[in-house]
Amino acid sequence: MTITPLATVPSAHRRAAPVFRGRLGRDARSGHYAVAHRYRLHLSTACPDGLRLAVGHALLGLDDACPVTFLPALPDGHDGGHAVLRPLYEASAHHYTGPALAPVLADDWSGRIVSNHAPDILRDLDRFPRTGRDPLFPPGLESVLDAVERMCGEGIEDAAQRAGAAGAGPAERAAALDVLLDTLGRLERRLAGEEYLADGRLTAADIELWVALLRLDTVHRCHLDAHAVQRVAEHRALWAYARRLTAHPAFGRHLDLDGIARRHRGSCQGLEAAGAAVQILDWAAHASGSPDTSRR
Repeated sequence: MTITPLATVPSAHRRAAPVFRGRLGRDARSGHYAVAHRYRLHLSTACPDGLRLAVGHALLGLDDACPVTFLPALPDGHDGGHAVLRPLYEASAHHYTGPALAPVLADDWSGRIVSNHAPDILRDLDRFPRTGRDPLFPPGLESVLDAVERMCGEGIEDAAQRAGAAGAGPAERAAALDVLLDTLGRLERRLAGEEYLADGRLTAADIELWVALLRLDTVHRCHLDAHAVQRVAEHRALWAYARRLTAHPAFGRHLDLDGIARRHRGSCQGLEAAGAAVQILDWAAHASGSPDTSRR
């Protein structure tokens, strides 16, 4: 499979610089190594990074080896962080004054944070010993997975946000929409006749694209005009793919539509457009299992 990344597209898709970038090694000499019952994930499935990790964690079957603490959709700290994570941050960095952000991979043995950088965490979860589970990052597919991640970030997330930006001019919005439609078209052609993006099986690339499509329909669509949404919805193979994945328990049971909506309302400064009334998928109807919203 060949996917060409969007090298020429200027990107505003940049995750905030993480404070902690510890990694899990493959043996005890690394200090932190992938051993069962030592680590805990703290995440919110209303957050795209948290949702990616929740789905990947479920696909890898790590409920027992690395338990998850689910956080509310909206952070409750005055600085935009989660109050429950504050002790972890303060134990991990002397005089820490920043927000206690999620997601976090914590070391229960030391009571400190290993990492709060979601892409690294997902790759490290893939290192845990397991039986009968395929890896999310199969050897030899690194360039494909990296390309899909960039396409989703720049070609879908960034482009959709710019296409619906209230302060942007018509030409800027039209150019961003062209980038979005071009990216969706390339992925559409890849998925025509294919069940998954790479290697004929579920990988991290599918998690990335599913979350990007979910956000495109539940967040960014609200700021697009109806004609733009109609053009986005014409990619039938992509949306059929999104429906199939939503029906998979690892995806559908972590779908927190109410939490995503509340998080969007709490942070969005844009204006609602006509596309807000044109939902592409009925995500709840396709989900296999429903989230335990009491945890959120």
